[in-house]
Amino acid sequence: MSRTARNRARLGLGLTATALLTAAALLPVPAHAEGVTDYTITVDPQARGAEIGDTMYGVFFEDINRAADGGLYAELVQNRSFEYSTADNGSYTPLTSWTTAGTAQVVNDSGRLNERNRAYLSLGADSSVTNAGYNTGIRVEQGRRYDFSVWARAESGTTLTVTVKDAAGALATARRVAARGDWARYRATFTATRTSNRGRLTVASSAPAALDMVSLFPRDTYRNQPNGLRKDLAEKIAALKPGFVRFPGGCLVNTGSMEDYSEASGWQRKRSYQWKDTIGPVEERATNANFWGYNQSYGLGYYEYFRFAEDIGAMPLPVVPALVTGCGQNRATDDETLLQRHIQDTLDLIEFANGPADSTWGKVRADMGHPKPFGLTHIGVGNEENLPREFYARFERFRAAVEARYPGITVISNSGPDDSGTVFDTAWRLNREGGVAMVDEHYYNSPRWFLQNNDRYDSYDRGGPAVFLGEYASQGNAWKNGLAEAAFMTGLERNADIVELASYAPLLANEDYVQWSPDMIWFNNHASWGSANYEVQKLFMTNAGDRVVPSEASTTPGVSGPITGAVGLSTWATSAAYDDVSVTAADGSTLLADDFSGGAGQWTHSGGGSWSVQDGQYVQTDEAAENTLVTAGDPAWRDYDLRVRATKKAGKEGFLVAFGVQDTGTYYWWNLGGWNNTLSAVEQAADGGKSTLISQAGSIETGRAYDIEVKVRGRHVTLYLDGQEWGSFTDDKPAEPFRQVVTRDATSGDLIVKVVNAQPAEARTAIDLGGARVSSRARVTTLAADPDAVNTETDTPVTPVTSTFRGVADKFTYTFPAHSVTFLRIGRK
Repeated sequence: MSRTARNRARLGLGLTATALLTAAALLPVPAHAEGVTDYTITVDPQARGAEIGDTMYGVFFEDINRAADGGLYAELVQNRSFEYSTADNGSYTPLTSWTTAGTAQVVNDSGRLNERNRAYLSLGADSSVTNAGYNTGIRVEQGRRYDFSVWARAESGTTLTVTVKDAAGALATARRVAARGDWARYRATFTATRTSNRGRLTVASSAPAALDMVSLFPRDTYRNQPNGLRKDLAEKIAALKPGFVRFPGGCLVNTGSMEDYSEASGWQRKRSYQWKDTIGPVEERATNANFWGYNQSYGLGYYEYFRFAEDIGAMPLPVVPALVTGCGQNRATDDETLLQRHIQDTLDLIEFANGPADSTWGKVRADMGHPKPFGLTHIGVGNEENLPREFYARFERFRAAVEARYPGITVISNSGPDDSGTVFDTAWRLNREGGVAMVDEHYYNSPRWFLQNNDRYDSYDRGGPAVFLGEYASQGNAWKNGLAEAAFMTGLERNADIVELASYAPLLANEDYVQWSPDMIWFNNHASWGSANYEVQKLFMTNAGDRVVPSEASTTPGVSGPITGAVGLSTWATSAAYDDVSVTAADGSTLLADDFSGGAGQWTHSGGGSWSVQDGQYVQTDEAAENTLVTAGDPAWRDYDLRVRATKKAGKEGFLVAFGVQDTGTYYWWNLGGWNNTLSAVEQAADGGKSTLISQAGSIETGRAYDIEVKVRGRHVTLYLDGQEWGSFTDDKPAEPFRQVVTRDATSGDLIVKVVNAQPAEARTAIDLGGARVSSRARVTTLAADPDAVNTETDTPVTPVTSTFRGVADKFTYTFPAHSVTFLRIGRK
């Protein structure tokens, strides 16, 4: 995922729920006069639609939002190896999450546990250290068992006293461990005497001792496996019945140094995710800075990912770095030796996954406890690279090496971080010309975009490449987001011959450590809950069927009025000056003229930042502020020309010139020099998210004045930069709220009618099954809620409701609730 794109979506502009460009506002409420049918669905059971593979829907695990340490990885101790560093986060120290009593210091010298585990704790006599865990503390449940371990070096006669307490007192009987001699691992087991979310683990020593890898695991992990996974989170993922697990990223894969973790590289702490760092005994695994601003212990590593995929019946789909960084870094590595090493690492990874137990890397897997191969069939190279030519040149090297050694492996390329634009188009052209088997697309857009683009893959070339939709979401966890995604997913299924794999992203979020929202599953240290989006994914993933049955549906009459709205100015992490703003109607009359000689009284400041009039210009001076919108004019304005002169004074990006502004959450803006001054685009904000309508590479120079013009006519917009046409677009695609797809389950013979009604009115629908021999009963699963409803730990308004409908016939009528997703499973007669 693109960090900049994520931050833009997350921070927004104080987006409101009253967006005038939502689907509901664009579409009339269907009539409900007696005997009038609002919609029709006609099914052709004799025709053969696309085959739906068992692996079509899956999950994408990226260690973001503390998804691994403090999340799926069941370790309860934070910073167990004292490796935290300012390289991970500017606020970190080696004792982050620890408090000390007596004499204690973290040491990095030759007395360490091993070369890759470089820091350890030197604890004085009669001293102790206490760990605070994650969130509010260490969670223990009454009657449950917990396994403690520590690596220690101590003189003979040293006693380590281990306790688990909270503010009210002991949570388990203390344990005493006799430690002596060189580094050795010591263990103890606790049984919790009561439940607490605020536990603290303390290790006290009677004599000087060195400690490392201080660990506390619940005995009750997923499938009771050692070094295991948090049970409730793993079970929620397993309940989706995913066809694949993509891991480990994401931006973790294609950011940072491509060097290894060794003395030769200077023990670099900001590296790309490299699989060999993450296998073997946990105490010998490397540590690394996480791109999202914290530390990765790699306790959850490649072996655990493969094992989890196998446990839940999913295809493993690892992603390796292509030596071209993305996510805002955008650098290509030209070191041939380093490139060759990473290519060899990729070949070694395949051997680790698939090789016999007596092969070099197959033996490593077997020694870890899994002699049987994992059955790897797909591997991704790279993630969201913004340098498509540089990426593709390196991708070809990886692909050639893999196909030469392992011709049965599908090597997946990608198309950059967006759904369209110059990078996307270039990447797709290169992939097509190169005969790539599969291309990974990523996009995060508004609910409106997902309603508009149900037909996205209808026109894709059936000759290939196939599409892996590796990351997508509609920028929100409300039910309206789930509805829009459901409507889009009916189009994915209809095009299952092109879209072979699809996964929502991100998967997990710890509510106290959020870098990106929305997310599918939320949790803290004691509970977890599925979002509205999770319920949609689960419904589709567990009812996919095996083949699409062609069907057609009537649509909702659209309302296609002109683009209307006020105008605005903004910046993002940039200081800029604006002058000579004018808005002229199509008939030549002046709607707004402001040279700021009389101040800025016509403008309303609704964002952040610091605006003032300086030397006859309207200047935003805060280089850190990421939302500084000021607006002027009437939301009813239409068919106008907006002109402004803009000068970048300092900062990371360029200008944001808004038009069609209805409110702080509903507008268009021309983002000049966005994405760290690498790209310019027109973005549309609606329904709590943004979508890119047109984009091209470009940057904005500091100190240079630019003449900007936006010409709005109806729903067509033309943009000019310094008198030259920059681009144009027409925003007239309907946001259709009524979508459907029909599939058949080969095993049961069920016909599965899937209908999304993303509008505030019921949809009475005449369904014609085309002569299919069916039962008179249907098993119905319905998701329906207020569009702004959000699932939380204590309230889950978006929950599936099951029922039986007894009125099925070759032709029958069914009324789909407002704001609903409904699946009818109709058995064979």
